[in-house]
Amino acid sequence: MTTTAKIGAALMLLLALSSCGNTIRGVGRDTANAVNATQDAGRSVDRAARR
Repeated sequence: MTTTAKIGAALMLLLALSSCGNTIRGVGRDTANAVNATQDAGRSVDRAARR
C-alpha cells in the first residue's frame, strides 16, 4: 500500500467511527425525547381523568 492509500484509509476509518458516535448519541436523544413525551401524555390523561 502506498502512503497516500494508508492515510486515506485512516481518514475513512476516523470518519466512520465519528459517524457511529454521532448516530449513537442521536438515537439516545431521540429515545429520551420519546420517553419524555410518553410521560407527559400519561400525566395529561391522568389530569383529565381526575376532572
